[in-house]
Amino acid sequence: MTLADYAKQIPDELTGAVRTTVIVTAIVGIVLGIIALVWPGATLLVIAILFGIALIATGVFRLYQAFAASLLPAGWRVFLGVLGALILIAGVIALFNPAESLWLLAVFIGIGWIFQGIGDVIAAASGSAHAPRWLLIVSGIISILAGIVMLFLPGLAISTFLWVAAILLIAISIASLFTLPKKVAA
Repeated sequence: MTLADYAKQIPDELTGAVRTTVIVTAIVGIVLGIIALVWPGATLLVIAILFGIALIATGVFRLYQAFAASLLPAGWRVFLGVLGALILIAGVIALFNPAESLWLLAVFIGIGWIFQGIGDVIAAASGSAHAPRWLLIVSGIISILAGIVMLFLPGLAISTFLWVAAILLIAISIASLFTLPKKVAA
């Protein structure tokens, strides 16, 4: 189905609302992308603070699970409680030290990519049929290398992410303006 086919499915009464939503969203995306490019330090600070808040929320949720999940065995509840406390502490530390928060975020991403890459290589070696073998091997190697770069050059990696994300946000926002549904003739 093409975009034109989807546009035909929008009732005429909603076309104006859809156009307005796409335009506002595109403008916000362009502005946020420009802000990220012009003030990368401030943008990274906001990301670090949001990451700290997310860790605190996750820690509180895990602590809640530890106390509320009465059907879980005691060992799992203790594990969830300890995990929740550690995540909560990491979140508080991250909130009060945003630079360390970005480093921690980079470490999490790097470790995740390494495990993803190892998983892809193992899937290829075991003959998994969900993707071509060569693609799993290439994907695995790239993920492992990206994870290593993220672990050993976290500042560069996070800054590069910011630049790429900001540029893509601007480009996608501009491109979305070309997908507006046609105005209904009044």
